[in-house]
Amino acid sequence: MLSRPPTNLNVCAQQATVGLIKLVMNKLQITISELYVDALGPPAAYQKYLKECFPEIDKISVETKADAKYKIVGAASVAAKVTRDAWIDGWVWEEGRKGKVTGEEEAMEVDEEELSVPWSNQFGSGYPSDPKTKAWVESTLDPTFGYPSFSRFSWATIKVQLDKSAHKVQWIDDGHTIAKAFESIKPIDKGRCAVAKDLAMRSVGSL
Repeated sequence: MLSRPPTNLNVCAQQATVGLIKLVMNKLQITISELYVDALGPPAAYQKYLKECFPEIDKISVETKADAKYKIVGAASVAAKVTRDAWIDGWVWEEGRKGKVTGEEEAMEVDEEELSVPWSNQFGSGYPSDPKTKAWVESTLDPTFGYPSFSRFSWATIKVQLDKSAHKVQWIDDGHTIAKAFESIKPIDKGRCAVAKDLAMRSVGSL
């Protein structure tokens, strides 16, 4: 009930592409006359979408394997992968950090042990067939709390491991919708889930 709906990776990449173009055009004030983009899904639909977003760009070309056809797209692909690898190599854990205490932290007398995390930073390539990635997925799982925020929980590999090795959870309001929980019928608590009744939740007409 409280989970976030998963976002398709193609949609994430699409949003990032649009955001970068807007940054270049609006903040950096650079005029773009031609745009070459590697396809995400059907090229025609993606190209149409970008043309609707940026009608001021004279030429927008979206093609499959554009990184192999255009040198500038190939260079952008290399730059993106290098940037990604740098982010991963220097990842700072929300749950703490594994590594040496920085000078600033040393001045604040932060204990290195307090910053450490109990899992390895040997992630591998991120592909499920990679032995390092597979080992990380298996060894990092906490049966109660799952994985650190670094993980993508909508990834099927993570879901399978959670189903296989994590503690089973049964919600007491399974099968009830939010609308059902706040229904007002006579008698008022008939058919409502236990949580709504215990907390005396009532629907309101307006706020």
